[in-house]
Amino acid sequence: MSDLKKAPDRKADGGTAVRAPKREPQERSVRVVVFALMIAMLLAMLDNLIVGTAMPTIVGDLGGLEHLSWVVTAYTLATAASTPIWGKLGDMYGRKSIFLTSIVIFLIGSVLSGMAQDMGQLIGFRAIQGLGAGGLMVGVMAIIGDLVPPRERGKYQGMMAGVMAIAMIGGPLVGGTITDHLGWRWSFYINLPLGAVALIMITTVLHLPKRERTKAKVDYLGAGLLTVGITAIVLVTTWGGSEYDWNSAIIMELIAIGVAALAGFLFVETKAAEPIIPLHIFRNRNFTLMSVVGFMAGFVMFGAVLFLPLFQQSVQGASATNSGLLLLPMLLAMMVVSLVAGRITTSTGKYKIFPIIGSILMVSGLFLLSQMDTGTTRFTSGVYMAVLGAGMGFLMQITMLVAQNSVEMKDMGVASSSTTLFRTLGSSFGVAIMGALFTGRVNDEMAARGGAGATTHGAQLDAASLAKLPVPVREAYEYAVSSGTHIAFLVGASVGLVALVAALFVKEVPLRGAGPETAKAPVAEAV
Repeated sequence: MSDLKKAPDRKADGGTAVRAPKREPQERSVRVVVFALMIAMLLAMLDNLIVGTAMPTIVGDLGGLEHLSWVVTAYTLATAASTPIWGKLGDMYGRKSIFLTSIVIFLIGSVLSGMAQDMGQLIGFRAIQGLGAGGLMVGVMAIIGDLVPPRERGKYQGMMAGVMAIAMIGGPLVGGTITDHLGWRWSFYINLPLGAVALIMITTVLHLPKRERTKAKVDYLGAGLLTVGITAIVLVTTWGGSEYDWNSAIIMELIAIGVAALAGFLFVETKAAEPIIPLHIFRNRNFTLMSVVGFMAGFVMFGAVLFLPLFQQSVQGASATNSGLLLLPMLLAMMVVSLVAGRITTSTGKYKIFPIIGSILMVSGLFLLSQMDTGTTRFTSGVYMAVLGAGMGFLMQITMLVAQNSVEMKDMGVASSSTTLFRTLGSSFGVAIMGALFTGRVNDEMAARGGAGATTHGAQLDAASLAKLPVPVREAYEYAVSSGTHIAFLVGASVGLVALVAALFVKEVPLRGAGPETAKAPVAEAV
């Protein structure tokens, strides 16, 4: 006998007919919820890209050029530091209410940022905005983890990759258009209609199983120590080699503070009743390995996003106006491959091969990109970018999928936030390390070729400044940039090898499917 429940339906003649059961949750409802979640994800990813385009206009209006970097740094710091806290709060007090709270805080920060009257206010309001943004990405991933079994989650991977592609391509274009026609304040106000749609849809269509609220107190000491540690790390990677020398006193002090805070955090977490990041999740081999792969993927991804447009603008003469379009080969490849990999994962339940293939393609793409020089055509660089994008397509969503499948449902939030945090920290280290190597090589080459004066304001020159340089100096700069990207991408390829080694040790554990067994399904074996 079928175990599907049958509801009686009264016929006209008074008899009773059997009504076909409906699937719960219905696939259409899940798609509506996922669509709303993708809007929230788009909010978090678009913001820095739109605001970055508007920054010259903002500085012209508000002044405070010396504090310019803090507009981005305040947002990044608040996002990174709050990410694990949002994940834990969702596990403790319910995913939906915590996620809606993060959206509201993000929108309040957006309104206040748009109303800022000086640079100090803008920096403070950007921190509020970043605080909310920390809960957006984690909330999206954790709710999808609650709503969609890992076996079925591959169907939505293409949508997530598509959102990332839309943000990276559309962000600079939207930011430029808004700034030119509506004013820079609308680069913040644009979040309001998108956020309102996400709030209304999630409030009305998202229905998660009720969970019993824990009576344990929030681990405030652990949260504080983790916040200090993450803040120190991000500041070191942001300031090191740019604002301050790597061996300067303030960088050394930040490193000491970060190490001490994180050591204290690890000790506190072993004693807390409800630790912000339960250390037992790292006993799971697959979770730890995916954290490593995610860190390395973040390192490579954001380094590539930083240096590829720079190479194409400085060496290949591309326009900075359409800088997002320059990444199209990489982003399209990433989106298509992510969609295909997700479909295969859903149909077969197998996934181990994807991190391996992805790491191989990532290393190959980075090595190819490191071979670019002043004679490399846009078509050739586009092919190289597509190889890298294919590798990222195999990695970006699979890492989250495997990490979530490796923990119990009660730890879904901290698993999602930890994976997101490692990827964020990887991007900070990637930009810092690759940026330092790039800048050092450019300056060395320019000094060797007698063009050091051209880079007195830094290694990056815009198209207008480049056009004003004498031909010999411009050619020297083009060579220096190609040499800088060579060393940066070569380091990226070396980092990618670490991800490949980690991927080789991933154990194929069956993905949890739909059904009552989901919540109690066995997870991957511990190390």
